[in-house]
Amino acid sequence: MTIFQAIILGIVQGLGEFLPISSSAHLIIVPWMFGFPDPGLAFDVALHAGTLIAVIIFFAKDWISIIASAFGMKVSQGTAYSKNILWLLVAATIPGAIFGALLESKAETVFRSPLLIAATLAIMGSILYALDIKGGKHKAIKEASLKDALLIGLAQAFAIIPGVSRSGSTISAGLALGFDRKSAARFSFLLSAPIIFGATILKAKYFFSPEFGSIEVAGIIAAAISGFIAISWLLKFLEKASYKAFFWYRLALAAAIVIVFFLK
Repeated sequence: MTIFQAIILGIVQGLGEFLPISSSAHLIIVPWMFGFPDPGLAFDVALHAGTLIAVIIFFAKDWISIIASAFGMKVSQGTAYSKNILWLLVAATIPGAIFGALLESKAETVFRSPLLIAATLAIMGSILYALDIKGGKHKAIKEASLKDALLIGLAQAFAIIPGVSRSGSTISAGLALGFDRKSAARFSFLLSAPIIFGATILKAKYFFSPEFGSIEVAGIIAAAISGFIAISWLLKFLEKASYKAFFWYRLALAAAIVIVFFLK
């Protein structure tokens, strides 16, 4: 793999992790369409590390407030989070961690079919759009309950299937539970940190493997920068727009995958 290809895949990972378009689907489809070589496990870990850096840096002040309030420390007035938000994020991570451990082997084999990815892209895009246009979503992230966290966490578990999208499934669940667009997205972004951190730690040994080098460093940097931009852009985008654009993008990509599949 070249540095250029590593940067492309890093950008794909960073954008796909936080925009509701499925990073795992894109990391399968882009190499499949353009003939990129298999980057290996070290590169996969590097990309996850890049997106972890993005979400930690972007929400640095938020994380300080969240952790401080969880342990009874004084935080600034007017915080957007309840004192229990850290524990809600921990609870929401559990379903995804369990499903990930049970289905990891299938995620690397059975779930990589281009036609399955096309189907999940279209179906989940339709669900996201349908929930988005439904009215009555006024709940703020500060009002999240344990039930909300567990249901959003359960939705995150289905993201083990490429095309579902971790952010897409959690945002959809948030919308279904009555959260406004920005709160659903913000909870999804915060929830990404523990699950990505766990996945990175479990495979941290690959950071010290002989194959780890400039390709992986390029991937980390590209994923971190593009991930940071994706978070910032989406939160601002949702102040004036809906998730409609992502619905059409997912449908268009699903159609392109089907066409390429039958032409190959």
